Amino acid sequence: MNPSQLVQCLVITRQDGPVFLIGINRANKKNCVNHATALQLIDVFEKFNEDPTLKTAVLYGEGGTFCAGYDLESVSKAEHQNVADDFFDKNRYMGPTIMKIKKPLIAAIEGYAVAGGLELSLMADLRVASPSAKFGVFCRRVGVPLIDGGTVRLPRVVGLGRALDMILTGREVGTQEAFQWGLVNRIADEGKTVEEAIKLGKLIASHPEMCMLTDRESTYYSLDHTEEESFANEFESTKVLAESIKGAQKFMKEQKSKKSKL
Repeated sequence: MNPSQLVQCLVITRQDGPVFLIGINRANKKNCVNHATALQLIDVFEKFNEDPTLKTAVLYGEGGTFCAGYDLESVSKAEHQNVADDFFDKNRYMGPTIMKIKKPLIAAIEGYAVAGGLELSLMADLRVASPSAKFGVFCRRVGVPLIDGGTVRLPRVVGLGRALDMILTGREVGTQEAFQWGLVNRIADEGKTVEEAIKLGKLIASHPEMCMLTDRESTYYSLDHTEEESFANEFESTKVLAESIKGAQKFMKEQKSKKSKL
């Protein structure tokens, strides 16, 4: 296998119906991301954004760990500094962490989701974890800051106090505690996180898409705007009314059918 083929294998993808699976494929490095991996992730998420057949996505790590952060061996060699001048205009070290993801994303987490790996998981709308998964700002221990959205997204997901607990101490947070905090949305059996995430992705994809995406967008909009602005934005979402009418008509038809069978 030549070097170009090796680069292409850093991130692997496949499609399961409407669900797009994105796997970080550096198991020998605990799926730590280097610049080549970051570029692959950016390309893959751009494909997800633009392909209308891909309704939801699942991000996971091959080999039993989600992602243990940025590759510190790469950092020690200053390889992370050899990036295009405009790279950080739209991206960050882990790749697509500040990209606007247009459709629902689920993170399937086994093993470690720490440092930059935690930040990657926070890109997702929902997180499915195994009982033994581990979360944490482990980069605190080596003097590396959170620069892939962690200080922005973590307090939004778990609240300021809990976010600062993780950010200041760098301690490990297990799945049960993460679930109690809302950092984890579902707990799957060991080795079954991707399978459960696919089921969740298919459930989400089964709903009328325009209405679902509009509500998702309105929810995120409200995080950065006043209550008044958010109410107005929510009400402006009348473009989905046609879809709502069709949905209501379908529901009423199903109800009449059930009654006629009684």
